[in-house]
Amino acid sequence: MTVKLYAMTCGWISTDFDLLFAGAHGKIRIPVPSYLIEHPKGRVLFDTGLHPDIQTDAPGRVGKAMAKAFEVEFRPGEEITSRLEALDVAAESIQYLVNSHLHWDHTGGNELIPNAKVIIQKKEWEAGHVPELIEQNVFIPKDYDHGHQIQQVEGEYDLFGDGTVVTIPTYGHTPGHQSLKVKIDSGDVVLTADACYFRKTLEEMHLPKIVFDKDQMLESLKILRRLQTAGARIFYGHDPEFWQQVPQAPLELT
Repeated sequence: MTVKLYAMTCGWISTDFDLLFAGAHGKIRIPVPSYLIEHPKGRVLFDTGLHPDIQTDAPGRVGKAMAKAFEVEFRPGEEITSRLEALDVAAESIQYLVNSHLHWDHTGGNELIPNAKVIIQKKEWEAGHVPELIEQNVFIPKDYDHGHQIQQVEGEYDLFGDGTVVTIPTYGHTPGHQSLKVKIDSGDVVLTADACYFRKTLEEMHLPKIVFDKDQMLESLKILRRLQTAGARIFYGHDPEFWQQVPQAPLELT
């Protein structure tokens, strides 16, 4: 049984480095990743990038403050649907959508994946529907409330029951953040999303400036470090230097 993993770049964002790596100076330009997993029992997306409205009206989509703090480069052809088309995959054929968390650069394309069942941590989905937590975490409900079938999971969840696609709870960045472990021919790959922005985040156990729960995020980094020690390849959430080494769609990871 062969599982294939494809990495896709769905835009770029520039922001203060300090926001993502406390104490850093200057600006940083980071990729917005999404991943397609081809499993014999179904197609899976891990995160969906940005909403197409951002291409023409970022403040209208994410708010003036967010648009000012995060300068988006997002051109036609970089939407999740276009990236899938490059792989000859129809958005309608995606059966499962695993959202790492509910931030706008990870759920913006959910609306474009109409038939998928969303797999998300129960803590995260609940937080996305509590006004105080929506405000605290800067969630945008119109990115994720589209009437999808929702499967709320708690902790590790083996999507196909064979150990090839497994959610890893990595709380802290948001209340119910999750990463995803994928077993391909060359071994385990862990897609960290925002549990670990950069290689240096894991090497130095260094947190972002803004985080929902620092203690939980440190524990999540320890989980990722244990997986790395056990032989897993870590795919950092928004590391531009690391991303240069990742084959882009339509090339698969092996």
